[in-house]
Amino acid sequence: MLQYLIILLDDTSTSYCHYENPKKDAGLIPLNILKAGIRFGMVENLMIQFVYPDYELPGEYKEAIESIDHSKIVSSLCNDKSLADEADVIVFHDWSGISYAMTFPDKSYVLRTTKAKLFERYLFLKEFLSKVARLNIVITDIETFDDGDYEQYKLILHTLSENIEKMYVDGLAPQLNLLTDRIMLKEMNNCGAGDTNITLAPNGKFYICHAFYIENEDDCIGDVKRGLDIKNKQLYKLKYSPICSHCDAYQCKRCVWLNRKTTLEVNTPSHEQCVVAHLERNSSCELLKSIRKHGKFLPETEIQEIDYLDPFDKRKEW
Repeated sequence: MLQYLIILLDDTSTSYCHYENPKKDAGLIPLNILKAGIRFGMVENLMIQFVYPDYELPGEYKEAIESIDHSKIVSSLCNDKSLADEADVIVFHDWSGISYAMTFPDKSYVLRTTKAKLFERYLFLKEFLSKVARLNIVITDIETFDDGDYEQYKLILHTLSENIEKMYVDGLAPQLNLLTDRIMLKEMNNCGAGDTNITLAPNGKFYICHAFYIENEDDCIGDVKRGLDIKNKQLYKLKYSPICSHCDAYQCKRCVWLNRKTTLEVNTPSHEQCVVAHLERNSSCELLKSIRKHGKFLPETEIQEIDYLDPFDKRKEW
């Protein structure tokens, strides 16, 4: 069921997921389309998320945005510094400015990074995790993982898990999507594009997500005048994903854009996406065991031991 409407305020609105946004020329959403999108969200009882560009918006846009309950997704590079305090999610596209986050410890952060930079700099995350509310790490080239990368990623997750365990012992409660989300979840909590959320672009058209708009503006699913028209919309639902519906890597993004890019099917993840998700799942299992050595912790949560990293290998049993 649709729950969220994501409104891109500009063609250059920041990316917060796997996709890159190569657009450099500002393309501000027309004010009438912004207001129509807000009305659509109100009528459909949707929570609205505004995704900002790096420049300051005109006053009448700010007024329209503040007319409804919403959340703000903002790049750390945004020139409108007042947004840093107002933002619900701050996105980093580079490790160099990560210390900036220490100024706003109550925020949620997204760090978009390549696997190479993560492998090189992951130790910097220890201090960061101890001082912020939440960190989501998005690996932007996950489809390029190979066997050697899997082994290295497993070691990195183990090290980060040890750091998080120590933080729990010290009375902290760090949140890192790669490790702590699976411990807290009882069901799939994927990206939900095309199912629980859709995107309104500056051209007044709806898209499955921001990435679909960037890749092909003709690949729309309706507009603010006619409403939604999602072809084969069942394919965006979990129960129509034959692999994912049997999987318990609940923290997996299950990115439908990445699915289509790598397997040509929106409901079928790539081998790389599945293996990475299961390495995280298994590390979450070990983290949970480690934390419980120090006292009672989520006694109702269990993560079972498994003997596979790609659920595709178990398809015949299912």
